[in-house]
Amino acid sequence: MAAVVALGFFIALEVTARRYGVPGPLTTNVRELVCPPKSGPLLYAGLALMMVVFTWRQRFLALGAAIGIDLVIALIRWVFDIHAAPGHPFGNGALWVILGCAVLALTRRTGPERVLLLKGVGLGLLLIAGRKAGDTWLLITAKSRPQVLDPYLAMADHALGNPSWLMGRFITATGAIGFNFLDTIYGQLAVAAVVVALYQLRNVAADRRFPRHHLVRTFLLIGLLGPGIYMLFPVVGPVFAYGTGTDHWASIALWSPQIPSDGHWAVANLWPQTPPPLSTPHSIPFDEVTPRNCMPSLHTAWATAIFIHSRQGPRLLRYAGAFWLIATLCATLGFGYHYGVDLVAGVVFTLTIEAGLRAFDRGWDRSGLRLTGYGTAVFVALLVSYRFLPVRMAEYPWLAGPLLLLAMVSVIYGYTRTVARFERAPAPSRQPQPQPELL
Repeated sequence: MAAVVALGFFIALEVTARRYGVPGPLTTNVRELVCPPKSGPLLYAGLALMMVVFTWRQRFLALGAAIGIDLVIALIRWVFDIHAAPGHPFGNGALWVILGCAVLALTRRTGPERVLLLKGVGLGLLLIAGRKAGDTWLLITAKSRPQVLDPYLAMADHALGNPSWLMGRFITATGAIGFNFLDTIYGQLAVAAVVVALYQLRNVAADRRFPRHHLVRTFLLIGLLGPGIYMLFPVVGPVFAYGTGTDHWASIALWSPQIPSDGHWAVANLWPQTPPPLSTPHSIPFDEVTPRNCMPSLHTAWATAIFIHSRQGPRLLRYAGAFWLIATLCATLGFGYHYGVDLVAGVVFTLTIEAGLRAFDRGWDRSGLRLTGYGTAVFVALLVSYRFLPVRMAEYPWLAGPLLLLAMVSVIYGYTRTVARFERAPAPSRQPQPQPELL
């Protein structure tokens, strides 16, 4: 049933993308069977997720097959001097192996073996297809939302002291070294998530079942719900609405981020030197290329999810989860991709989704249902205040700023207390099943 719903969602997204004249997620995934993929590491991360259902021998075979296919494709391109579209020189092999395992499960396996292998394939494909669906969503937001609400968030951000402007000046001062370091952290968030997920799923091959709750579920639900809010609250970010877009970083870093905007549509060239003045906010027109992907900050949401799920790991994984969260927060603000109020909403957004998933696993008990409802109410209240009270928030920052942080902290406190109660009374676990061979 879940597979049918996912397929229907991707088909609907493909049709919608075609209406706006852009390729959909299904088209881009098919292209990457032969064309250089946009992200080779992501395809291998999907392969790694699929291999959690394999034994170590099967993992080495699958990885060797993927590398071999990549080498053959690279050799063919070199021999025939094929100049393909820009992209990574590797990754096609990982996608071929994942699809090959899907065919193997459907044609050569039955019963529990087929189910477990198809779950592994679905896990890998969902990561890959989810990334493509997210890219398509961003294109659709740019095409379908000609007006953006950046002045509202810029005004509300005065309540927090304009953190994007402060962090932007700091990263600008660090030059190419600071930019490229944080950009690496920012761009490889999915790979970091896979590392944490692999730790959580490390016993799947032995237990013959997936754990009740793991990071991949949270990641996918964040990516599914977040873009819908983009459509309700379209915002491009301070570097685009109040700056020169990627031109600012092109003059500083070794290379500039691949986000098409030259600052032509900006209200004024203020970021990151001068915070926007206090004035009555209004929606402004913007181009049909720059994604409206600020509210909430999904990078903050995903990094928060990584941090939460790394808490149950060894010390090194806990330190890595905390580092990734801090670095991601610095990058989202310092690059001018988000306002401070976006980050507050992103944290509340993630904790509400986490609470809902954990409550669902436990049959919607009272504490889980109460926390999910409270988180939803706080998130809606944040959006309403950003839209209708930004001037008051800017006029009284000594009141609005602490209230925003208090609202976020209250959700964090409620989440930690509720999860601690869940862990003291764990849900009953299923018994492991015998271990059939998959390949």
